[in-house]
Amino acid sequence: MTPTHILVLNAGSSSLKAALVATPDRALARAEIAWGADSTQVTDRAGRVAALVAELRTAAGDARIAAVGHRVVHGGARFTAPAVIDAAVLDGIRAVRDLAPLHNGVALDAIKAARAALPDVPHVACFDTAFHATLPEAAWRYPLPRAWHDRFGVRRFGFHGLSVAWSTGRAAELLGRPATKLGLVVAHLGSGCSVTAVQGGRSVDTSMGWTPLEGLMMGTRAGSVDPGILVRLLEQGHVTLRELADALDHASGLRAIGGTADMRAIVEAADRDEPDATLALAMFTRHAAAGIAAAATSLDRLDALVFTAGIGERSGRVRAAIVERLAALGVGPISDPEGDADTQLSVPGAAVAVLRIAAREDLVIARETAALVG
Repeated sequence: MTPTHILVLNAGSSSLKAALVATPDRALARAEIAWGADSTQVTDRAGRVAALVAELRTAAGDARIAAVGHRVVHGGARFTAPAVIDAAVLDGIRAVRDLAPLHNGVALDAIKAARAALPDVPHVACFDTAFHATLPEAAWRYPLPRAWHDRFGVRRFGFHGLSVAWSTGRAAELLGRPATKLGLVVAHLGSGCSVTAVQGGRSVDTSMGWTPLEGLMMGTRAGSVDPGILVRLLEQGHVTLRELADALDHASGLRAIGGTADMRAIVEAADRDEPDATLALAMFTRHAAAGIAAAATSLDRLDALVFTAGIGERSGRVRAAIVERLAALGVGPISDPEGDADTQLSVPGAAVAVLRIAAREDLVIARETAALVG
């Protein structure tokens, strides 16, 4: 029989990662387009996606690509499970595009290009928000006028769900305990950053909200700030609505304080005692630690803290600084060996295990796609 593969396209705010997956746990080939700090500023996204698809089709050789799985960040209230992409699903993704402007537009471009290149196979949308469909109402509802929810759909959705789902399963494997018996906080720290409290394998709290702007300090996004600042700036005419939106999405976070959204450059500059970088690093670790501590209050107990995504996986300096701030919760100390393998960083017998786990949304998407299309 001719082997069959699933092509996975993971459109993020700073890159498009692609993988050719032979089984749910084996990626045969990978490729990536680096958008930089802001995917919306890249021209000819569709053409670059088409070239990426062609590259992986060549890598497939004689194997048949049976389906394409796409990461879509925002599914709104409508999509709480993967969906085979058709015109109605595309309309649903477009409907919440403004709630995730760094993500859903890029995903739509990727879907369009991939469907043109592979028109005869099913394409499946896998949503980051779907993992958080289990949030209790006390977690997803905002303390705002009820009419805002009833009329406008204002509520917490949460994001990075595909990453959190993978981290939950891998944490269970590393700890030798079923996910249903664990209380975890997963810190997804990359260009976008969030923390999620996972109790018994289910999301019970998360830092991102109606949009991916809420929560921790990020690469170009501010995270949570006093909304009164935004109201007064608009009210007094200091900024236009468009300028405000642009600043919150593209010109805040690490970029605003340290001059760059690249954490590697921030750490290198902080090592040289450059004041802006030192401040940016201190603020980032402070916000991340506070978010982790807050998420832990939604758990019956905290069994493990997971670091994942680009910064979480690769920056020992950042991990150590965050863990140091969490000593009052019984987290740490940790050793931090070189490398990027999934591992336990905490000392044996620690009350709270600290884990480093590589983000593998591609394998989660492949599993969900295979389950849906058979």
